Amino acid sequence: MANIYELRRYGKIAFLVSAACVVALFLYFSDGLIHDLSVQERQRMEIWADATKEIVAATMADNGMGANIDFELSIIQRNTNIPVLLTDEEGNILDSRNFDLPGGEGDSRNSDFLAERLKELSSGSNVIDIETSPGVFQHLYYEDSTLLKRLTLFPYIQLLVMLAFIAVVYFAVLSTKKAEQNKVWVGLSKETAHQLGTPISSLMAWMEYLRDEGVDSDMIDEMNKDVMRLSTIASRFSKIGSTPKMEPADLNNLCAQAVAYMSTRISPKINLSCREAETCLGVEACAPLLEWVIENLIKNSVDAMEGSGSIALVLGRSGANAYIEVTDTGKGISRKNYKNVFNPGFTTKKRGWGLGLTLAKRIVEEYHNGRIFVKSSTPGIGTTFKIELPLTSGACIE
Repeated sequence: MANIYELRRYGKIAFLVSAACVVALFLYFSDGLIHDLSVQERQRMEIWADATKEIVAATMADNGMGANIDFELSIIQRNTNIPVLLTDEEGNILDSRNFDLPGGEGDSRNSDFLAERLKELSSGSNVIDIETSPGVFQHLYYEDSTLLKRLTLFPYIQLLVMLAFIAVVYFAVLSTKKAEQNKVWVGLSKETAHQLGTPISSLMAWMEYLRDEGVDSDMIDEMNKDVMRLSTIASRFSKIGSTPKMEPADLNNLCAQAVAYMSTRISPKINLSCREAETCLGVEACAPLLEWVIENLIKNSVDAMEGSGSIALVLGRSGANAYIEVTDTGKGISRKNYKNVFNPGFTTKKRGWGLGLTLAKRIVEEYHNGRIFVKSSTPGIGTTFKIELPLTSGACIE
């Protein structure tokens, strides 16, 4: 089952890499289009500069009054979308076109505005030097057209829209998948509780019969403990999928009860210990379900060890939370599987469905508003699981 999650992880990586390549390709072609348009605009400005040079040359010639400069003037007049500034060598503005001026004609604010725009354009590369006569230059500064500016922003706007669409689809699929999983777990839990109900009732009746037949009472009492345990397990399964009743409880007591039960049902070569907090750890809890989580972590720790080792439960408080740390000396978990261990169906054991930690996570996080996670793990040395639950004061009032 672990291989399935490795394939899923590699599939996600492949998807992200493919998406990144598509985005890079899209931006590459968009950048090429923007570059081509920018080159075309510069070529238009160079033609504009040549026309200006011809007009100045014709005006300065002896026969300038009779020169035909209509064509050159038409070139200049056709530029209606690229803002341009024409200056002399000293930086005095000779002409300006296509700027959105702040005031009407003759407004003093216009000159300040154009001076500021000239200052900004002087630091850029959009400038063409015009040699009107030997050693005499004028300078043509121009901005990108509105179309080019919009086209420059368009790929990023489209990219944001694409990412937002992908995110919405992803979370919609994720929510649908989670809802379907919840239905499966709830149905499985309810059916398990229902199926256990009949044989448990039958076993209770048989114990009463054996008691009437004079069978040793100590033996009957031990059998009754196991039957009652089965009844508790069935009750736990029945609570999955419904809103459990939450009551104030001391986390120290819940852990102590779970450890007391498990200590008689694991190998004597495994040392199971519980170090309770020095003060009461009051939490709102459904005691049967929370005990189930603790027992499940202990069982997993037992399975992770080859018949011997130690399991230590440590309880305490951190800020507004109470915590339980379950540390074992088992085979450990690789870092890449820290989150996978809580996925349904994930298991490294030869037996089992891989649902224990999935249900534990649901109980802790959805019912108790807490957190459960792998705090640390070293392959070959051991693992520490940590549960955090919000503290309340109700269970600690004497």
